[in-house]
Amino acid sequence: MTNTGGSVKEICDNVALAREMTVLSNYENAVVFYQGSLQLIAKLISQISDPIRKDKWQQMQMKINNEYIELKELKFVLDTIKTECSGEVPIGVRKRDVPLDSSLLDSPDTNDPDVWPAPTPVDHGSLSRSKVKPNIRKSEVKKGQTSARASSSTTSRKSEVVKSFIKSKKDDRPSSSKSDKNNAENESESTGKSESKEEPEEKKFECNGMERELADVLERDIVQKNPNIHWDDIADLHEAKRLLEEAVVLPMLMPEFFTGIRRPWKGVLMVGPPGTGKTMLAKAVATECGTTFFNVSSSTLTSKYRGESEKMVRLLFEMARFYAPSTIFIDEIDSLCSRRGSESEHEASRRVKSELLVQMDGITANNAEPGKIVMVLAATNFPWDIDEALRRRLEKRIYIPLPTLQGREALLKINLREVKLDPDVNLKSIARKLEGYSGADVTNVCRDASMMSMRRKIMGLRPDQIKQLPKEELDLPVTTKDFEEAILKNNKSVSKEDLEKYEKWMNEFGSYC
Repeated sequence: MTNTGGSVKEICDNVALAREMTVLSNYENAVVFYQGSLQLIAKLISQISDPIRKDKWQQMQMKINNEYIELKELKFVLDTIKTECSGEVPIGVRKRDVPLDSSLLDSPDTNDPDVWPAPTPVDHGSLSRSKVKPNIRKSEVKKGQTSARASSSTTSRKSEVVKSFIKSKKDDRPSSSKSDKNNAENESESTGKSESKEEPEEKKFECNGMERELADVLERDIVQKNPNIHWDDIADLHEAKRLLEEAVVLPMLMPEFFTGIRRPWKGVLMVGPPGTGKTMLAKAVATECGTTFFNVSSSTLTSKYRGESEKMVRLLFEMARFYAPSTIFIDEIDSLCSRRGSESEHEASRRVKSELLVQMDGITANNAEPGKIVMVLAATNFPWDIDEALRRRLEKRIYIPLPTLQGREALLKINLREVKLDPDVNLKSIARKLEGYSGADVTNVCRDASMMSMRRKIMGLRPDQIKQLPKEELDLPVTTKDFEEAILKNNKSVSKEDLEKYEKWMNEFGSYC
């Protein structure tokens, strides 16, 4: 897998700087940053082999290119306005203070409102100390008013162009301007047409009253940024990946097939010991599947005010249906929907559980419409504490086990891909020594082993001496001895008794892939 992290970060920085320069009216630098961004995106697309990722980057390229074209159009319009206004008198200078050209006095242009008429001859003999009223004709007054209106309309048009462009960049909405301009006149006309058209509004969930504040809280939990976790970043767990793709991706690709009895799964529960990759799988779903992803927790859906928690649950599912296809991920669901009927259960907690169960049952009718898919993805380390009704609604209950030998070896390669390794290191033999370790435990061993050479190098040195050490002396290859020391310092976190409890629960309630 090609490592394109640096290129993606550089693209994001260039696009951010281009938009910032545009907002600050520094259009020359903005053009340079947009050109650099488009070149980097084209280079990145040529390196991507995955068709889905390539298609997403091509869409991003078209979006950035539209912004670049609109910026050039705006720059052309402003340059044109600046050229037209260059003959105007600067603000604060009176017309009678500007020296008159003799050629204008001989043959004044009576059709141009910005040309002064010839001065009226004055008989100095008849002048007295009293002020003399200027001889102004009505036509001249009318011409002056026309000139002032023309100047003010030009200035207001320029300000409107700048404001509309900055507003469109802040809203980050797609532009409807055309890119095939042949000459300056066509470009200016098409810019005026695109400004007059109303831009389509973004799809936004609407509600009234106090529910608007609750909806705003839930909208903050929509994953807007890409978690940047792909299937290849997760070692092993092939069956779990296949099931999640079947539950989320395939219904979007073949909506006509997943109807009736073949409807998509409305709930998937991931069960397993801590550190086996349940949350990582959820992040991969958000990255790879392209659905609206709600990452909620028990703190999001609970409130100290009576009845507000149930409203939050209802709004969550209404928003998920509105933004469908969507996925609701609830981590540690046992803390939110534990078994009902216990003595320590609070009345408010019971109402929240009941509302959650009702809303999950209501998803089925919504899934009948093609493309309107809402799936609940849940994860827990304590499946035996989950309510029986919720267990029934989570139709697929899959076990995320400890990594196998091949999985541990693959996990070692993923964690050490940015670290220098000694040629004598045998990852397969190290993976055998990590029997019973979870994925998080293997990651901790790799982190500890990669720091062993640095620890030996700085032992006994003062802080000022550590600062003077060159990077080459600290960044040494990781050896087999480093792994052996790291394994001795990091024990496994999952006991055999815990594994037996998971296996017993799965044998009774699990649904295998």
